[in-house]
Amino acid sequence: MKTVALKAIVLAMLVGGITACSDSASEKKIAALESRLAEIEAGKNVTATQSPSATPVKAPEVKPEGPIPSFEWTKTEHDFGTINESDVVTYTYKFKNTGESPLIIESVRPSCGCTAPNWTKTPIPVGGEGSIDVKFDSKGKPNAQNKTVTVTANTWPKQTVLRFKAFVTPKAKN
Repeated sequence: MKTVALKAIVLAMLVGGITACSDSASEKKIAALESRLAEIEAGKNVTATQSPSATPVKAPEVKPEGPIPSFEWTKTEHDFGTINESDVVTYTYKFKNTGESPLIIESVRPSCGCTAPNWTKTPIPVGGEGSIDVKFDSKGKPNAQNKTVTVTANTWPKQTVLRFKAFVTPKAKN
C-alpha cells in the first residue's frame, strides 16, 4: 500500500514537472524523478519524505587539530526557584578558558524570546575568565519554566547548552 501511494506521489510530481514548462531545469527534475521512481520500483528503501533535490546529510563535525580553547564552567544549570509572574531575574554563568588558545564566543542563542543573554565579546586568553549574563522575563510565562541558552564558541565541542528553571507564580485573575 505504501509503495503504491509513493509511486502515485512520484508520478504526480513527474506529471507536474512535465506540464510546468520545458526548460532544462525541469528536464533535470524529471530525470531525477524518473531515477527515483526506478529506485522505488526496484525495491530500494526510499521513503515518501525524500525528494530528488533533498539536501545531502551534513557530515558530523570533526575535532580540529592543534591547540583549542576549553570552557570550565562554575555551573551550567541554575534554579531561580519560585518567582512571581512579570518578575525579571538575572543569573551570571561564569567560566574560565582552560584550553591552549584564546576562546572566542561566536554566538549565544536563547531558546525563547523571554530570555536575553549578554556575554564577554572579546577573546578570553588562556587562563582568562568570562561570563554570560542571562535575563529571564517571566511576564506571560506562568508555572514551571525550563529554558536553555546555547553557546557556540571555538571550543570542542562547538556548542555548550546552559540551562535554567523557575516556577512562576501566576498573577491573580481580576
